[in-house]
Amino acid sequence: MGLKERLEVDLQRAMRDRNELSRSVLRIVRSEIHNEEIAHQRPLDEEGIVGVISKQVRQHRESIDAFRKGQREDLVRREELELAVLLDYLPAQMSREEIATLAQKSIQEVGAKGPADRGKVMGKLMPQVRGKAEGAMVNDVVSQLLEAL
Repeated sequence: MGLKERLEVDLQRAMRDRNELSRSVLRIVRSEIHNEEIAHQRPLDEEGIVGVISKQVRQHRESIDAFRKGQREDLVRREELELAVLLDYLPAQMSREEIATLAQKSIQEVGAKGPADRGKVMGKLMPQVRGKAEGAMVNDVVSQLLEAL
C-alpha cells in the first residue's frame, strides 16, 4: 500500500474511532497533497507526498519553538501531539552520524575546499536525505565538516 492510500485508510480509521487529533492532522495533510497536485497538474508520487509531510513537520517544529518562546505550553503540547502523528508517515530519520557519512562523500565528490563550497555540497546531499533528515541538521553537519577542512 502506498503512502497516499495509507493516509486515506488511517483517516477513515480516525473518523470511525472518533480520534479528533489524527482526523484533523490527516485532513490537513490530505488537503495539502491535493493542493500540490493541483499546482503541479499531476498526481504526486511517494517522494512528493513525503515532501508535503516534511513541510508540515517543519512548520510544526517552528510553531513549537515559537509557542515555547511565548510560554504557551498548552499550544506546545497540541503541536507536539500533531507532530507525532505526522512523523509516523515519514521514513525513519537519519542519525547525525549517518548524515555526516553521506556529507563526507558529497564533500569528496564535489571537491569542496571549505565553507564557501557549502552550496555545492548541500545541492548534492539534500536529494539523498530529503524526508529522512531535517534540513537544519544537515546544514549544521555540513558546516562543521567544511570548517574542519
